[in-house]
Amino acid sequence: MNPGSGTLIINIMSEGKAETYEGVYQCTARNERGAAISNNIVVRPSRSPLWTKEKLEPIILQNGQHLVLSCRPPIGLPPPIIFWMDNSFQRLPQSERVSQGLNGDLYFSNVLPEDTREDYICYARFNHTQTIQQKQPISVKVISAKPSRERPPTFLTPEGNSSNKEELRGNVLSLECIAEGLPTPIIHWIKEDGTLPINRTFYKNFRKTLQIIHVSEADSGKYQCIAKNALGVIHHTISVTVKAAPYWIVAPRNLVLSPGEDGSLICRPNGNPKPKISWLTNGVPIEIAPDDPSRKIDGDTIIFSNVQERSSAVYQCNASNEYGYLLANAFVNVLAEPPRILTSADTLYQVIANRPALLDCAFFGSPLPTIEWFKGAKGSALREDIYVLHENGTLEIPVAQKDSTGTYTCVARNKLGVAKNEVQLEIKDPTRIIKQPEYAVVQRGGTVSFECKVKHDHTLIPTVMWLKDNGELPDDGRFTVDKDHLVVADVGDDDGGTYTCVANTSLDSVSASAVLSVVAPTPTPAPIYDVPNPPFDLELTNHLDKSVQLSWTPGDDNNSPITKFIIEYEDSMHEAGLWHHQTEVSGIQTTAQLNLSPFVNYSFRVVAVNSIGRSVPSQVSEHYLTKAAEPDKNPTTVEGLGSEPDNLVITWKPLNGFESNGPGLQYKVSWRQKDGDDEWTSVVVANVSKYIVSGTPTFVPYLIKVQALNDVGFAPEPAVVTGHSGEDLPMVAPGNVHVNVVNSTLAEVHWDPVPLKSIRGHLQGYRIYYWKAQNLSKRSKRHIEKKILTFQGSKTHGMLPGLEPFSHYRVNVRVVNGKGEGPASPDKVFNTPEGVPSAPSSLKIVNPTLDSLTLEWEPPGHPNGILTEYTLKYQPINSTHELGPLVDLKIPANKTRWTLKNLNFSTRYKFYFYAQTAAGSGSQITEEGVTTVDEVQAVKPRVRNLTATAAETSANISWKYERPEHGNFYVEYSVAGTMASRQVDIATQGWFIGLMCAVALLILILLIVCFIRRNKGGKYPVKEKEDAHADPEIQPMKEDDGTFGEYSDAEDHKPLKKGSRTPSDRTVKKEDSDDSLVDYGEGVNGQFNEDGSFIGQYSGKKEKEPAEGNESSEAPSPVNAMNSFV
Repeated sequence: MNPGSGTLIINIMSEGKAETYEGVYQCTARNERGAAISNNIVVRPSRSPLWTKEKLEPIILQNGQHLVLSCRPPIGLPPPIIFWMDNSFQRLPQSERVSQGLNGDLYFSNVLPEDTREDYICYARFNHTQTIQQKQPISVKVISAKPSRERPPTFLTPEGNSSNKEELRGNVLSLECIAEGLPTPIIHWIKEDGTLPINRTFYKNFRKTLQIIHVSEADSGKYQCIAKNALGVIHHTISVTVKAAPYWIVAPRNLVLSPGEDGSLICRPNGNPKPKISWLTNGVPIEIAPDDPSRKIDGDTIIFSNVQERSSAVYQCNASNEYGYLLANAFVNVLAEPPRILTSADTLYQVIANRPALLDCAFFGSPLPTIEWFKGAKGSALREDIYVLHENGTLEIPVAQKDSTGTYTCVARNKLGVAKNEVQLEIKDPTRIIKQPEYAVVQRGGTVSFECKVKHDHTLIPTVMWLKDNGELPDDGRFTVDKDHLVVADVGDDDGGTYTCVANTSLDSVSASAVLSVVAPTPTPAPIYDVPNPPFDLELTNHLDKSVQLSWTPGDDNNSPITKFIIEYEDSMHEAGLWHHQTEVSGIQTTAQLNLSPFVNYSFRVVAVNSIGRSVPSQVSEHYLTKAAEPDKNPTTVEGLGSEPDNLVITWKPLNGFESNGPGLQYKVSWRQKDGDDEWTSVVVANVSKYIVSGTPTFVPYLIKVQALNDVGFAPEPAVVTGHSGEDLPMVAPGNVHVNVVNSTLAEVHWDPVPLKSIRGHLQGYRIYYWKAQNLSKRSKRHIEKKILTFQGSKTHGMLPGLEPFSHYRVNVRVVNGKGEGPASPDKVFNTPEGVPSAPSSLKIVNPTLDSLTLEWEPPGHPNGILTEYTLKYQPINSTHELGPLVDLKIPANKTRWTLKNLNFSTRYKFYFYAQTAAGSGSQITEEGVTTVDEVQAVKPRVRNLTATAAETSANISWKYERPEHGNFYVEYSVAGTMASRQVDIATQGWFIGLMCAVALLILILLIVCFIRRNKGGKYPVKEKEDAHADPEIQPMKEDDGTFGEYSDAEDHKPLKKGSRTPSDRTVKKEDSDDSLVDYGEGVNGQFNEDGSFIGQYSGKKEKEPAEGNESSEAPSPVNAMNSFV
C-alpha cells in the first residue's frame, strides 16, 4: 500500500500469478471519529484460452441456399471481439446478404458462386491480453449449375415467432434479426404500442441490429422485426424487460449538528427489483453496533433526536438487489463551536459610486450562527428592504452612494457565543472624460492635436493611454503625448484612423474616441482642363423582354477628350436609391444595347470620363419594368450542420430581389440520409435563409439541396451537398492509456484511438488533462491546478513538457469533437525521477574570528529530490588576489550551519557551495569572508641577527625572524648614498621614465585637488567600484557584513625616498613632508575622511576560476619589484 494513501498496488509481474489475487477487496479508513468503507472491488484476471482443435469438413451447397458459418470462440474474460478474415488478413466483405451476427457467426441469406473460397477464418481478439486466436479455415463451395427457386423469408436468428430479452438500465439494448430468403430479405423494426426513441436509436449491420443506448424502464415493451422480400413477409416479436441495478434518488449526505439538535439521514435508492436497504455504523451492521439512544431507524431514514457529542459516527447505507449494490458514507458530526468570523478584520472596500458593493463576512459555528449587519457605532440592524443579505454572510448594497461610506459591523450569533468583525467602505467618484477628443481633418504633412481632459476622484491616481485603431501608438517620434493632449506632427496617409483616449484607475476605466482623416493638400486648379460636363437627353428605345437600347447626348469635354461612358442602373422595385454598374462603352459612342434581367424596374444614368476624372451623373432616364420569369439560379453557400444532437440545420445564402426574377420568391428544401435508401423529403419555405429538420439521428450524413422558385416557376435543378446532423458528446474514453517517463521534466502519453462511431461527431483531437498530485519530497495542500494539452486530429500520443522532478502526477485522456469532450479515461499515475537541485537559497558568513568562519545557509528552494549532502569548496585569496589551494568538504544534508576552524587570520576566503541529490550536483552559490585581526594582542614582527656576506657580484643576507606566522620580507640596500635595486636596469628604460613622470604629474594634480576640497570640508572621491572576481555569481560584500564592497588599486605606490622602508603590510610610512598622500587617504592604509567615511581600498585585480595552486594572473608592480625582494 502506498505510504500516506489508501492505494493498494499489486505488482503481478513480480509478485506471483494473477489468479492468486482474484477476489473481492474493500478499503476501510478509520480514525477516532469513525470509520468509512469503500465499495467492493472485484479483481478477476483476464483469460484468453486457445481454440479447441477440430476438423472441419468442406461445405458444398447449391447456388441460392442459405448458410451459417459457426464461430463459437473460446470463452474468455472479458469476451473476445469476433471478426472474419481470409488468409491474407483481409476482412471478408459484408452486405445485406452476408453479415456477422452478435454471436460471431457468419450468416448468408443466400449464397452465390463468388462465395466459393477455402479460407473463411474466424478470429477472436482478446484485448486485455493483446492476443488473437484463430479458428481452422472453413471451405465453402457453391455449385452454380442451377440456382435455387425463389422463396419467402425465414428467420435464421432468433428462432420462432417470439423471444424474450432482458437488459440493465443505462446499458445499450441490442436486438438482432437475421433472415434468409431469395431474393435477400429487407429488415424493418417497430415498437408495438409505442415509437422508437429518436435520439437514442441506431441501426447496425444493415438494419439487422437495433440498438437503443441509455435504456430505461420506459423502453420495456414488445419490439417487432419484419423481414420482407418479393415473395412474403414474416414477423418476430421480442419482449424486452429493462431491469435496473440500484441507483440513487437521494443519497445520504454529511450532517453537522450541535448538541441537543435534531437531524436525519435519508437513503433513498431505486432499482428493478426494488433494492433492499441496510444500515452500518463505522463499517459494522447497525444491529450489532453500540446502541445510541439519540438515533431511530425508520426504513430508509435514520432520525436523530437530542444528539450529543458521543453521537458522532460514520454511517453507511447499502442498497442492493440481484444486479448490483450501492454504498454511501455519511459523517454525522456533533460539534459545539461558538461563532468564528473568517473574514480579515478592518478590510477596506473601495467602490465607485452608483455601483454594487459587496462586503464579505465568512463565518463558521455550530449551531449555525445567524448573521446581522450594522452601520456605524450605534446603528441599528440593516434591513433587507434596502440591502441584500446573502446566506454566506455577504452584505450587498445594490447601488452604493456617497453616504454609504463608513464602518460596517458583521455580528455572528449562536447559543454558544457572539463574534464581531468591522470592515470599512469608501465610495469613490467615477472617472469621467470632461473634454473628449474631436473629429479632425488635416492635410498631409500637417500637425493635429487631440485633447482628452480627465476628472477623477482625488484619492485615485489615473493613467491616461492613447490607442490608434485599438492598438498601441506607432513607435514614432512624430507622436507626442503630454498630460491632456496627443500631438501628431508631419501627418501621413497611414496616420488616418480612430484615436482613443483611455483613462484607468484601480477601480474603473473610461474611454473616448475621435477619427482623424488625412487629405491631400489643395491642388492648384488647372485653368483650362476639367472633368466633362454630364451627358443629357437620355432616351430608351427598342423595348424587349430582356434588352433595351439607351441613347444620350455627350456634354462638353472641357478640353480633355472623353475616353469612355459608364452606364449605371437603379432597381427602384428592390433596391431604390442604390446605383449599380451596368456597362461601359467607348467615348465616341452615344448609344448602347443593354441586357436586362426579368422583373426589374430599371432606370439609367450615364457618367462621362476623361483624363481628368468622372463627370457628375446625368439626369435619370425614364423607368422600364421587365416581365417576370422563373429564377435562373439557386441559392449559394448551402450547408447542413446540426445545432443539437437530434436536428439538422440547413442554411443558404438567399437570392436578392434582383435575382428573384419574379414575385413570390420561395425555396424548396430537400434532404435524405446519405447512406440509406430513403426517398427525398421536401418542404417549401418562404424567402428565408434557414430550415431546421428535427428528430434526426445523431451525426448522420445527409444529402441536401435547395431550389429557388417564384410565381412563374422553378429554378434549374440544384447541386446536392453533403451535411451532417447534430453532434453529441463522445460516448467512449480512450483506452490503454499509458505513460513513458522520458526524464525528470518530460513524459510521453500513449493511448488507443476511440472508434469513430462512438465519437458521434467530427473528430477534432484528443485532450490530455494532467496535474501534480503531490511533490514526493513534501506533502502539499495547495490547490491542484490541472493543465490541459490538446493534440489535433487522430494522434495517439503526446509529450507532457515542463514537469517538476520528483513529483507524483495523474493524467487522463479525453476525445474531443465539435460538441465537446467525451468521458475521461481512468486516471493514470506516474512519478518523475529525481533531478539536480537548485542552488541553496542563501549563504551567509557569520561570527568571524581570528582563525575560524561560520557559514549559515538555507536549503535549495527546489530540491527536486532528496538531498544527500552538501559540498563546500574554499580557498584563500592573498593580498595580491591570487587564489590558494582549493579545499573540498562534504557536509551532511541535515545541516544548515558549519564552522571552519584553523584558518589563517586576517585572510580572505572564497567559498563555493552546492547541494546534491542522487541525480547529481546542483547549481552553486559563492560567497567571500575574512577572518579577523586580533589587534589587542598582535605581535609585531622582529628581525634579529642580521648578517651580510658580500661577493664580487652578489651578497648573501641572513636574519632571524620572530613572529607567530610567516610573513613577507623586503630587503633594501643602497650604493654610494643612493637607493638601488636588483632591477635598476628597468629604471633606465625610456618607457619606465615616461610612466613615472606621468604618475608624478597625476599625483601632483591630485594633491592640489585634495588640498582644495579639504579646505572646503569636502570628501575625496573614492576610485570607482569594480568587481574583484570574474565569477558573475559572486556579489560584493557590504560594509554591514564586516567586509568591504570594493577594492582599490594597491599597486599605486610612490617611488620610495632614500633610506625609506616598505613594511610587510604594504603600507607607506609618512615622511617628514606634509604633502604625503597618506594624509589624504591615498595610501594603502585604511584612512578616513573628515566625516569618517572610509577611503582606503583593496586592489581591483580580477581572479581566475577556482583552481589548485596560487599562480598569479597579473605581473607584480614594477615599483615593488624594483624596491624589494619578496
